[in-house]
Amino acid sequence: MRYAVISDIHSNLEALEAVLADIEDSGIRDIIFIGDAVGYGPSPNECTEMLSERCKALVAGNHDWAVIGLSDASFFNEYARRAVEWTSEVIEEKNKEILRSMPLTDEDKKRDAFFVHATPRRPEEWSYLLNLWDAELNFYSFEEKVCFIGHSHQPFIVEKVPSGEVVTHTESVRIKGDSRYIINAGSVGQPRDGDPRACFAVVDDDRVKIVRIPYDIEKVQEKMRQELLPNPLIERLAAGR
Repeated sequence: MRYAVISDIHSNLEALEAVLADIEDSGIRDIIFIGDAVGYGPSPNECTEMLSERCKALVAGNHDWAVIGLSDASFFNEYARRAVEWTSEVIEEKNKEILRSMPLTDEDKKRDAFFVHATPRRPEEWSYLLNLWDAELNFYSFEEKVCFIGHSHQPFIVEKVPSGEVVTHTESVRIKGDSRYIINAGSVGQPRDGDPRACFAVVDDDRVKIVRIPYDIEKVQEKMRQELLPNPLIERLAAGR
């Protein structure tokens, strides 16, 4: 029952390679990707292809949909919109087809797990789950024991105990038989919680943990400069913001 959940790669090949290497070294075979293969970073083709080859399941994110014209990029901020426009120009058609093939949600009955990029409640609206009130609403929108999300680039674990109380955990939690969980896997390619290391989640039997992996940030920053991607997107990688 061991598997990894990765999200928000955002065309950051160096971060993705480091995470996949760590997952392989750990002996984990199954990887679930939950959205935003592209956007922001300089390697959309390489990342999309690698995810398609290595992941058991892939779920679409808002940047994936924006690049192929299924979501309106005018709602993005200036830098994100410019990156989407650049990505749309350089991504190959075969990789656009991979993005088009990704569903909004996926589920694994054997693992009793639900997978979505933004929220299980109205996933097509790309809302953010940022607080316990948001979590409380979203627990009613999936039937499985565990729901994995991404989108905010900030990892967390929310547990709903049998009494109905909702509590949070930061780095790991033991999966209890009578509780339910919403777990944000964080971001591989652009963390935003002050820690610039690539972030993802690992499920190991009855425990979920958030994993951090260092990668060559300067290398991906140089690639971004060469492609003339917006400077704020380049600088934020080192800050984890």
